[in-house]
Amino acid sequence: MESAPPATTQPQSVWRFARATRAHVVVDAAAYFELMQQAMLRARQRIHMIGWDFDTRVRLGPGRKFYNLPDKDVQPARLGAFVVWLVKRNKGLQVRVLKWNFGALKFIFRGSMILDLIRWFFKRGIDFKFDSAHPLGCSHHQKIIVIDDKFAVCGGIDMTSDRWDTPEHLEADPRRRHPYGTRLYGPWHDLSMLVEGEAAGALAELGRERWVAAGGAALIPCAPQQDSAWPENLKAEFTDVEVGIARTRSAWGRLDEVREIEALFVEHIRRATRFIYAESQYFASRAVAEAIAEKVAEPDPPEIVLINPATAEGWLEQTAMDGARVRLSHAIAQRDHKQRFRIFIPRNAAGTAIYVHAKTMIVDDEILRIGSANMNNRSMGLDSECDLFIDAARPGNEHAAAPIHRLRVNLLAEHTGMLREAVEEDLARYGSMIDLIENAPRQGKRLDPFVLRPLTDAEKAVADNALLDPERPEELFEPFSARRGLFRRGGLLRRPG
Repeated sequence: MESAPPATTQPQSVWRFARATRAHVVVDAAAYFELMQQAMLRARQRIHMIGWDFDTRVRLGPGRKFYNLPDKDVQPARLGAFVVWLVKRNKGLQVRVLKWNFGALKFIFRGSMILDLIRWFFKRGIDFKFDSAHPLGCSHHQKIIVIDDKFAVCGGIDMTSDRWDTPEHLEADPRRRHPYGTRLYGPWHDLSMLVEGEAAGALAELGRERWVAAGGAALIPCAPQQDSAWPENLKAEFTDVEVGIARTRSAWGRLDEVREIEALFVEHIRRATRFIYAESQYFASRAVAEAIAEKVAEPDPPEIVLINPATAEGWLEQTAMDGARVRLSHAIAQRDHKQRFRIFIPRNAAGTAIYVHAKTMIVDDEILRIGSANMNNRSMGLDSECDLFIDAARPGNEHAAAPIHRLRVNLLAEHTGMLREAVEEDLARYGSMIDLIENAPRQGKRLDPFVLRPLTDAEKAVADNALLDPERPEELFEPFSARRGLFRRGGLLRRPG
């Protein structure tokens, strides 16, 4: 095992900086699915889809409900039939789909998805592969789509079932339904970022590298073209802006370990002087928690607002992530002398908890970060991840501060049920997101404070030793060690009682 770098070594936090002619943040999957349908309709050379999961049964947007109906000029609404329709319509179009291999067995239980994959297999121009290019216990977690090497999207939204929702997060919305099923799923919140130009080209390069690592034949870069797949009626929030790209990757074969995302989290948290607004599916990362604890211990710390789901999905994730969140919150509280760190749970107007799948952070309305990486150990060192960020302090990016501020206001408005004008007024009045949230109306959508529940001794042991959420692949096989865990020897955080 390689030794850790010396403490004086500054870890690399960015893979690449590249300009984007346009960039835009898409909030929630209803808008995302429809925009991606529009973008894919404009594809000319290649659509490269890279994801943790895909479900060909999901409905993207307007179109024919069934594959074999007349009026062939109208696109099918479902992803599987839509892709076949695209390559029939454009004989030169390539579609490459890369999905994490662990979920392959899910297809057996997805009915018509098997038929879609058979159609894909026999359709020239479409190639589908499962990604197993990672150590045992790791996953391929990136959510990237690149079109013609000139347009790309990266973020938290998977093109799969149980993701579609609107910012209203209505109770029992009949549109929020499992494919071909009668059962509804609960409200779901997520974000992704669209980019155009050099930034999309960089993500295309990353995607080609991942495709080859997963066993695919080398992909030739797309030929330069004038037009991009940017949706025709979408006005970009950002124009001519520099975008940073950071990655996580376990060592595998000839690929070295990459921990840029972890270093970038620490760097961005340390940059904060006024506030951090963040949304994450989990809060279980030792490195992130230590950076927050260091920050709130300052004489005049910034306020830090973290939006989390009420609980993780599934028994295994609840055991690993929920316990770690409680333990880290207690440990941070020991250093949070001004009570500036708060976790809130979003609820819709009926009081139902909204599941937060977003991976977003805004620092001082100066840094905007959106990607696939959660605030857990796996995203820092085990799983393949990709995050994008815009830093308004970088040369030529000064104009990005205003749209970053608008996005934070819009997200606070979505979660509190307030008008964005009211959010602006209350931010100016209180000078604090925490005060705004605590004084917001309670009769509609709202943010509730996260209540720390008591843990059993077994839950504490699982959380403290990061048994189900290790920082490196080899730690899966050394479950108890002073060198690992949330409160490792020499770490910043003290183990709570």
